[in-house]
Amino acid sequence: MSGGVVLVVEDEALLLFSIADELRDLGFDVLEARNADEALSRLEAHDEIAAVFTDIDMPGSMDGLQLTALIDTRWPLMKVVVTSGKKLPDSSAMPERAQFLSKPYAIEDVARAIA
Repeated sequence: MSGGVVLVVEDEALLLFSIADELRDLGFDVLEARNADEALSRLEAHDEIAAVFTDIDMPGSMDGLQLTALIDTRWPLMKVVVTSGKKLPDSSAMPERAQFLSKPYAIEDVARAIA
């Protein structure tokens, strides 16, 4: 499986490196961000980003759900996959096209969601 540039947004370093490496092994080009502010900087600098995989709980000015809402407004065609091991977001809290994967997730499920 391969395809496109994915931005992975995760504040836990080991999870960030792990999912980024696994996606690279599957043929994705991966950019990394540790919070929503870094994610926005990457999104503004890299038009080639096709999908965002973001955790919900993160430090900074916004969480993953707020980031997802902003992406929906500014980049309405971008694929978004949201994850959490602590919360199951209400469907009204996410854009209609966004998908949710609970932690722990299988890398194959992540790849399918963003491909």
